[in-house]
Amino acid sequence: MAQTIVLVAGLGNPGKDYQNTRHNAGALFVEALAREAGQSLRPEKKYHGLYARIQWHGLDLHLLNPSTFMNRSGLAIKALADFFKIDPAQILVAHDELDLPPGTAKLKQGGGHGGHNGLRDTIAHLGSNNFYRLRLGIGHPGDSRQVTNYVLGKPGKRETADLEAIFNECIRVLPDAVSGQLPRAMNTLHTVRPDRD
Repeated sequence: MAQTIVLVAGLGNPGKDYQNTRHNAGALFVEALAREAGQSLRPEKKYHGLYARIQWHGLDLHLLNPSTFMNRSGLAIKALADFFKIDPAQILVAHDELDLPPGTAKLKQGGGHGGHNGLRDTIAHLGSNNFYRLRLGIGHPGDSRQVTNYVLGKPGKRETADLEAIFNECIRVLPDAVSGQLPRAMNTLHTVRPDRD
């Protein structure tokens, strides 16, 4: 089956201060995917990020976590896409999503940036919004004035467990999504509910 997605990019901010923050959910997912494939991401200056190429479930995938700050994510994604001649429609961008509760995720193609600076810059650099998104739920603090501190804060134990569980689910459906079976992947992923007491 033809491979639809060839690049998976995870959005986040570089440096220890941001390492395990909610805003770095996308980057944390890509790290988890690299581990699952027995690889680790390594610094690659020409792509402005941490990079690995994996062979996984018969798929050939480029993995990238930009080492630019979030609002310059598109610089790194475009650099890699240009080098390997990857079309925007062959890219999956994993990112944190305020509008979804922790422990949930959604796949979609296209759409706006929803105020997310990483998506905004990616759209600007690629000149297209026609890439896939993996929206990783981090929940909302309930007050828009608290959003910045919330997304740059570190999740608690329960939230971290929810994130790890949804990473596992996303990795499980990713071969379907990457191989062009997006409806099947979406159907599986969108029925996942966080295991709350």
